[in-house]
Amino acid sequence: MIQIILIAVLSLLAQFVLPWWSLAIIAFLVCFWRSSSAGQSFFAGFYGVALVWLAYAILLHSRTDGVFTGRMSELLFKTNSAILPGLVTAIVGGLVGGLAGLSGYFVKGAIGNEIANRIS
Repeated sequence: MIQIILIAVLSLLAQFVLPWWSLAIIAFLVCFWRSSSAGQSFFAGFYGVALVWLAYAILLHSRTDGVFTGRMSELLFKTNSAILPGLVTAIVGGLVGGLAGLSGYFVKGAIGNEIANRIS
């Protein structure tokens, strides 16, 4: 749970001044530092980033009274559903964060194995 909160808060802060892909670096570093299993690292990255992007999609929806999300839904999905763009946004961002977190866990394991091989 602490990983999800760390990823969400740090990626939110990073995206104020850095490009959108900075969330992948944040998820990678947090899962490299704190993860104990591959599944935990993927889901922590996924939920941490998806939470931030879904909250931002809801914020945009409420600021524009649904006009922006309605038009984007008509343009991309040929339907007038305001929920669909928010869900797709959260899923895409979550996949980026989840794969970055999983990569962090695997790099941590690879470095640990390399150090263990050098010692023995």
